[in-house]
Order: sequence, then structure tokens, then C-alpha cells
Amino acid sequence: MDHLTELQMKGKNGKQAARKLATLSTLTKNQALEKMAEALEKEYPAILTANAIDIENGRTKGLSQALLDRLLLTKSRIEAMADGLRKVTTLPDPIGELLSKDKRPNGLEISKVRVPLGVIGIIYEARPNVTVDAAGLCLKTGNAVILRGGSEAIHSNQAIIQIIAQAAYKAGIPTGSLQLVETTDRQAVNEMLKLNQYLDVIIPRGGAGLIKTVVENSTVPVIETGTGICHTFVDESADLKMAAAIAFNAKVSRPGVCNSMETLLVHEKIAQQFLPEMLEKYQQAGVELRGCPLTIQFHQRVKPAIGEDWATEYSDFILSIKVVKNLDEAIEHIDQYSTRHSEAIVTKNPENAKRFQHEVDAAAVYVNASTRFTDGFEFGFGAEIGISTQKLHARGPMGLPELTSSKYIISGNGQIRE
Repeated sequence: MDHLTELQMKGKNGKQAARKLATLSTLTKNQALEKMAEALEKEYPAILTANAIDIENGRTKGLSQALLDRLLLTKSRIEAMADGLRKVTTLPDPIGELLSKDKRPNGLEISKVRVPLGVIGIIYEARPNVTVDAAGLCLKTGNAVILRGGSEAIHSNQAIIQIIAQAAYKAGIPTGSLQLVETTDRQAVNEMLKLNQYLDVIIPRGGAGLIKTVVENSTVPVIETGTGICHTFVDESADLKMAAAIAFNAKVSRPGVCNSMETLLVHEKIAQQFLPEMLEKYQQAGVELRGCPLTIQFHQRVKPAIGEDWATEYSDFILSIKVVKNLDEAIEHIDQYSTRHSEAIVTKNPENAKRFQHEVDAAAVYVNASTRFTDGFEFGFGAEIGISTQKLHARGPMGLPELTSSKYIISGNGQIRE
């Protein structure tokens, strides 16, 4: 091929880097991660300058407040990104881990060990912190990574990748291990989805539209990370003070992230006691309320919910509320509309808690806790690459082991098969 496109060149560089990266020691990788963290902290003014351009462009384009919050970087958020890299240095390196070992009757010794996936393509939207999280986790697991962030964050991502890649390469990481797709042309995504010659896997992170596009069009294997239509069910036996705190946190703390609650389900026997005050609290926090006919009776600001509301990831200060007859109806509603991300029940009834956790099909199922905990940091994995809602290879927050494959190492002394 005489002329390589930007994607093909990055793919070729990534594949060459991945071969060397797979053999690096844990010490070398950890030292590089530390240098990357130091560089972020030292060079934060350049990142903030670039981010200010993206924020201004986002306002001009009319991005919602929730999306602007996802895009915004501050000194403390950059420090948190650096801390995330340092946490990854403290985590066990899965590469080379012995998963099994067996000696066959014919004398063959067969071992199964963890190895990197190879070259990972990550396609994501308006969160520049993903650039750092993904780079750190891929580096630790010996994977080269090609990042394609959203056009909204292009200046932030360019500044970040330049700073951390330079630091990593100076620390002994092969050039080409950390790359960013510089073009914002949407055609680059389509090309990336067909880059089987160089990419081993693609991981999309973002809204339903992005994930659907990737899953339906990629010829490269995909690990599907989830849109989050997350529910909280307040059971009739719930501690209502606890339920109010959980339900408020799940929606209001950061509505733009995938583990925030989109639908609140309330048992009809406690609706009169629970909903009026809860809905007022939401309303005062600026949450737009959309409810079933029963919910509308409890607050004058509740708009009628239409069918598509139950199937929408708002990623915004909008909440759907439904009063249900019992646990069975709550589980049926979740089964119909859930994206299999995170679901929660607030209850004092151990049997209902057990049923909910066993019968609800999701990557994370909570009893008496906010869905906002579905996160690699909170689960103790360090930074996460995403939250998988599929069932093959990885499910839930994806830490280091989920970025590996395995291979068999066979040692013999002349055996041949009869």
C-alpha cells in the first residue's frame, strides 16, 4: 500500500508497539504511569487552556449543562486523573498470570497464562478523563491503544495525549503505544470499525446512538459498554429516609453519567407517604419530572410520562417516576426497559432483596445503595475502561483483567500425536 490513511498509519504503529509493550516488566510500566501522572499535574495549565476552547465551543453548539459538566476539566479533576494513574500502579499486573497448569499422561505440560489483547480501539464521547483512564489501563495491561474521542473534546484530548504520551515514551514505553485520532471527521469512526488488520478489539463508550452504530457496523470484535437506563425501586418495607437519600443521590449527584438513575419505581402502598416530599425535593433541585397517572396526583409539576420516556437515557436533570403494585411489577418493568447496567431496590425485606438480586438481569444489582457506585474506582479496580453490559468476555466495570486474553504454553520433550 503506497499511501496509508491516518487510521492505517496509527494502526500500523500501534501493532508494532504492542509487540514490544507486551514484553515490558511491571516496573517499567508502573514507572511510566507515575511519570504520566506527574506530567498531568505539572502541565495542567495547558490542559485547562485547551479545555476552555472546548467548553466555549460546546456552549456555542448548545450542549446541555449535564454534557458541559462531563466535558469540563478543573485542576482538581486533572489531579483526580493523575491519582487514577497512580492507583493503577498499585494494582496487580495481570500479564503473565498463571491461570492453570496441567501435565498430560503423555508428558506434555500445558499452562494457561494471561496476555494482552493487543491493539485496542476506544471510541468515546465528551469526557476527556476517559483519555487518561483508557491510556493508563491499556498501558498497564500491555495493550497499545488508539483513542477516538468526541469532536466536543478534541482540544482537551489533544493536549492530554501529547502530555502523557511524551512522558510515557521518555519512560521506556514504545512509541505508538498511546495514540489519538486527530481528525474529527465522522468517516474516521467508520474506517476504524473496519480496521481488522490492526485492531484486536473496539470498545465504545458513550450514548445509545454511538454504541448502536459501533455494534451494528464494526467488523472488529466489540466489547459493548452500556447505556444506562437504571432504575431504583422503593419497596413497601423500605426505610423511607434511606430511600429518599439513595433516590436523590442516584439522580442528582451527576445525571450525565451512565450509572445515574433514569426511572424511580415506588410501591403503591408507600407512594402517598413517600412521593410528595421526594418529588418536591427533586423539583427544588431542578429535576424535570415525568410520571405515570398515579404519580401526577402527588405533585403539580409532574408531566405525563409517555411510552418512550421509560426507554430513554436522559443523561440530564430529567426523571421518570412510576407507581407499581408490587415487586413483581417492578421487576417486569425493569426487565422490559433496563439496559442491563445497574438496578437497585431499597427494602427491609430480606426475601424481596434476595429475589430482586437473583431475578433482575443487570451487570450490577444493588440492595439499599445508590446505582452511582457502579464504577471501577468504587469497585476497587482503579480506573475503568468502561462498564460492559454484554455477557461475553466482560461484564460490569472493566478493570485490568478484562483487558486481557489468554494463551496456552505447551512444553514437551519430543511428543508426536499418534
